[in-house]
Amino acid sequence: MEIKPIKNEVDYQQALDRLELIFDATKGTKKGDELEILTILIDKYENENFPIGMPDPIEAIKFRMEQMGMKQKDLAELIGFKSRVSEILNKKRKLTLEMIRKISISLHIPTDILIQEYIVE
Repeated sequence: MEIKPIKNEVDYQQALDRLELIFDATKGTKKGDELEILTILIDKYENENFPIGMPDPIEAIKFRMEQMGMKQKDLAELIGFKSRVSEILNKKRKLTLEMIRKISISLHIPTDILIQEYIVE
């Protein structure tokens, strides 16, 4: 395949089709280099044309807690009282800067996700 910028849906589909054909190419080979370049081009096109917004901060915390097998009491040990955790997870109270720092470090959630605005009910 001739490597060229992906400018439209047709180019995108052709790149995906080619990627599928050479997906198992060995790194450092001609096809491996083509695979690497196609991946970069496809990623760029998808980021520009199919952007994915950042997750809601509270949903990100809940998701990460589930992944880590954490309960509310575990989060309470990190940021304060169990009632406060309940208020935060139910969007009755906002995260403080100190909570954001602790959660970011302990749950490995980027601060740019945690500092986003969200509606408190």
